[in-house]
Amino acid sequence: MSATMDLPHIAECSVAGCSYNSHHSCHAGAITVSGQGTGTASCATFIPLSIKGGLEKVIAEVGACHRADCTHNDSLECHASAVRIGAGADDVSHPGCLTFESR
Repeated sequence: MSATMDLPHIAECSVAGCSYNSHHSCHAGAITVSGQGTGTASCATFIPLSIKGGLEKVIAEVGACHRADCTHNDSLECHASAVRIGAGADDVSHPGCLTFESR
């Protein structure tokens, strides 16, 4: 990737309990994907607060991906065309990266 404008956008976020989510749209400037284990990845930017955060008008992007075992990851950056965030497979109270594909 050559610039932050090339980062993949968050196409959808269905995690209603996140401070950055408003109407299935992420309002963080960028998120970090992380996690452990096989077959899943999580959104490390998730904050379960009653106070809404983020920017009013924003198209959130994936700023970093710590899952080097994902097919979309190259040099800790996501190269998917877009990313979907939703309930995590291992822990439904913590959001997962639904675009994650294990190598």
